[in-house]
Amino acid sequence: MGEPKKPLPTIDAPFVALGPSGVSIRDRLKGLNAEDDMLLRLLAERLGSLASRDLAARCADGLEHSTDTWAARKRGLTGQSSSRWAGSITKATHDQWALSRRGQAAHLNSLDAGIRTLRHRLSLPIGEKGSKHAPGGYRSKYEWFQKTRRLHVLEDRRVAVAADHEAGRVQVVRGGRKLLNTRHNLKAAQLTEAQWRERWESARWFLAADGESGKRYGNETIRVTPDGEVSIKLPAPLAEYANAKHGRYVLAAKVAFAHRGEEWADRIEGNRAVAYRIHLDVARGRWYLDASWARPLVKTIPLEAARAKGMVGVDTNAGHFAAWQLDAHGNPTGRPRRFSYDLSGTAEHRDAQIRHAISQLLHWAKRTGVTAIAIEDLDFQTEKTREKHGRKKRFRQLISGIPTGKLKARLVSMAVETGLSIVAVDPAYTSQWGAQHWHRPMTAPRHTTTRHDAASIAIARRALGHPIRRRKAPPRAHQSDVHGHRTIQAGSGFRGREETRRPVTDRGHEPPARMRNNERTRATSAPKTVRDARSDGQWVQDSLLLTD
Repeated sequence: MGEPKKPLPTIDAPFVALGPSGVSIRDRLKGLNAEDDMLLRLLAERLGSLASRDLAARCADGLEHSTDTWAARKRGLTGQSSSRWAGSITKATHDQWALSRRGQAAHLNSLDAGIRTLRHRLSLPIGEKGSKHAPGGYRSKYEWFQKTRRLHVLEDRRVAVAADHEAGRVQVVRGGRKLLNTRHNLKAAQLTEAQWRERWESARWFLAADGESGKRYGNETIRVTPDGEVSIKLPAPLAEYANAKHGRYVLAAKVAFAHRGEEWADRIEGNRAVAYRIHLDVARGRWYLDASWARPLVKTIPLEAARAKGMVGVDTNAGHFAAWQLDAHGNPTGRPRRFSYDLSGTAEHRDAQIRHAISQLLHWAKRTGVTAIAIEDLDFQTEKTREKHGRKKRFRQLISGIPTGKLKARLVSMAVETGLSIVAVDPAYTSQWGAQHWHRPMTAPRHTTTRHDAASIAIARRALGHPIRRRKAPPRAHQSDVHGHRTIQAGSGFRGREETRRPVTDRGHEPPARMRNNERTRATSAPKTVRDARSDGQWVQDSLLLTD
């Protein structure tokens, strides 16, 4: 007897994804003069040094941080800048520490997953094959020995990370660890030391201010008027550079947000909070102004309303989106669509490719008339470790190439603007069951359906509340006589009892013994028609008729 099948895991119910929690827009500060550029550099450098010292103090507090320590840090920064700049710096510092804390917890989970996989594979005999849900043993004694050393390394690393996590110690690099490590290999980065130094210093600058509802134009520190005039409240040590009243400096450049400009204008005219950030792009030598504000988290439409007009199922892959439209009854309509993107090159290029593919997908879905798009709620954080997939480097790169986090955030935010909703479904068995039930039925002589197209059908049917298989199985009692085989059926020992009966004319069917010997069991019956009736008499033709 074979091993009993494992029960299927519980599949989570589909849900409508929440809309974006915030909005961010950007415009270039054009027309800055030399004095403006000098002041922005001086102000950003001074506030950046204060932010670095405040971050060091926050990391030293660790888990002993409280509102009292926060207030003490803010009072210390107020004398060197202002109360509003001190509030912005301390809030940014706390957010950065919290982000590092979450990253540390995720690193611990990754180490635990790797250690579990190594222990499991080391406990198996060498050469034992794995299953769909668990990897097998290692292929050689040499690999087994190397993995034992790898296990000790991960265990020691986990002890150190766990100790830091319990003590509240985090490792943060203002300016980014990637840019810091670039200093050790400037030739590969094609940078000189002076160029790297300029980028490093600009990355450590700080020139951002949180919004304040009720204040004029939503922000007292960095104020932008409806006509695009930008003014900055200077800290006390730099008050001598003010060119306007109340210690403010007005830039010569003006901004005009082309994207969401009307929404931004409505907020500042209503004196609602808008946060601003001024930063320098060193490679281009340009200054930019970012404006952002929060949105309430609300569902776009209920799940029942999203299913009313059908749905578009989208299967996410490393290089494309596979999409198919389904009606409200779960039937595929039209042809499948594919929207490709290229994830090679720089981060800006990858982000542009994703936005372009999502824009094409949303425009096509809008033309079909549906109100929602179904997508898998993917999370590959536990599937990227080399301990699980071993030497399958291309497969690990394939999983890492799927931009799950960025894709979901982009798709949700862009879909809301087009009037579409996003329905997230459990990704369990969508590719496997889609290929099993929909791959061959949807393949036509002049059109080949891929496994990704079949998976998009499975995703949409799960979002619509239908089972993935094409039709439901009959009740258990109707499949047999009350959970048992009929007496006229073949016994359980007959191997072909579940197959359909082959016709006699089948070429693969072996004729019975009586037909092989050309022996008949009965004579041929006479036909029922007069024309073909047999007669026992003999027909004779006379030569001539006799006459008198």
